[in-house]
Amino acid sequence: MRRPVAVVGPTATGKSDLAVRLAEDLDGEVVNADALQLYRGMDIGTAKITEDERHGVPHHLLDVLDVTETAAVAAYQRDARATVEKILAADRTPVLVGGSGLYVQAVLDDLEFPGTDDAIRAALERELETLGAQALHDRLARVDPVAALAILPSNGRRVVRALEVVELTGRPFSATLPKPGPARWDTVLIGLDRDVSELDDRVNRRVADMFGAGLADEVRTLEAQGLREGRTAARALGYQQVLASFDGEYDMLTAAAATAQGTRRFVRRQRSWFRRDRRVRWFDAADAGLVADVLAHAAQ
Repeated sequence: MRRPVAVVGPTATGKSDLAVRLAEDLDGEVVNADALQLYRGMDIGTAKITEDERHGVPHHLLDVLDVTETAAVAAYQRDARATVEKILAADRTPVLVGGSGLYVQAVLDDLEFPGTDDAIRAALERELETLGAQALHDRLARVDPVAALAILPSNGRRVVRALEVVELTGRPFSATLPKPGPARWDTVLIGLDRDVSELDDRVNRRVADMFGAGLADEVRTLEAQGLREGRTAARALGYQQVLASFDGEYDMLTAAAATAQGTRRFVRRQRSWFRRDRRVRWFDAADAGLVADVLAHAAQ
């Protein structure tokens, strides 16, 4: 039986390009594990791989949600596992790729999701509206610092969910996550990273390129499709800042700077999340022999 490969790590390390190269060499298909790339039309701001860049390699779980829909990790788990099973049944290699740590773990580990409580959720959402995401994130950091490290302070929906689980179960949200054991399907986990200063520079250039390529126009188009009503999509890095610029909070140059700053912070949280998983074999994305080295490791 073929072993899937999962390519993980911080934003802007080159995961998507590596996944395509691996799929070409391993007779594989790519399965997206980036929560925001599930959304149709969110292309520039998520650095979604283009059709030309896919080199004809089939890609799954891209462009499956409208911006008004809420991305749910439990639904993603169901769909991604079914997709991997289908690829394996066709005697091809699934290549899972993305920087959404919880999404990757949901596919590869025996992860179950606690229920919900409408009253608790409603109360927390009212606090989110009145106090703001940062205040709730500060509370989460006190009761569950591990979860707070993994959740972006601006991601109010995720913060609310974590606090809901804490109140509902009496345990930290992070305690509901299993300790990593053997990955499902004996998946090979590949971590991609770069020197911190180099990666910061890449983030800055990527954000500048996004704004130069028309991110504001993309947001304006999605706004007409209901972006502001989307509980997940509207809070995405870049999109949130452009919407704030539309509202007159600051100019577009400031929106770009805030996006770059937020992304650099997010990169550090991603790195911390994935570095905790001892199953991941790390590679320097700047290494000229990267693809050969990864293929050799995957073949072991």
